[in-house]
Amino acid sequence: MTNRILTHKQIQHIIKRIAYQIYEVNVNEKEIIIAGIEGGGVLFAKKVAKVLEKITEANIVFCKIEMDKQNPLKSGVSSSIPKEDYKNKSVVLIDDVLNSGTTLIYGVHHFLKTPIKQLRTAVLVNRNHKKYPIKADYKGISLSTSLHEHIKVEFKPNDDAVFLV
Repeated sequence: MTNRILTHKQIQHIIKRIAYQIYEVNVNEKEIIIAGIEGGGVLFAKKVAKVLEKITEANIVFCKIEMDKQNPLKSGVSSSIPKEDYKNKSVVLIDDVLNSGTTLIYGVHHFLKTPIKQLRTAVLVNRNHKKYPIKADYKGISLSTSLHEHIKVEFKPNDDAVFLV
């Protein structure tokens, strides 16, 4: 059984809200790094970055974070921009779903190897099944689900949706 838990309109509202929250924290920054985690995180991050570009004078730099989500220790974590581009900058790490926290914690670890000004995290859906002490600073919704249920995020032109499967 599939239940739609977020409609396109609701997701657009969340994207705008998160972008404004990021802007508030970074109002005096000249550059903000938006780092999307490979997969749905990249798509969600691009949508947030697009709104940020409209509401701030700051330069919005997009960065893609790549890792093997099943085994991030083995594959390592890499970013599409060099360390020098985010050194001493404000970074926002974005994923679509915070499930166990594994992906987010390894993404955070990647950035903490370089001195940065501040690091925040954002997710569309927070599932509350964490294995690691990590939280989302900005979240669309929090869901208490069973371990047998799954969240499916679809980003489609004019039909973004989140389903509980």
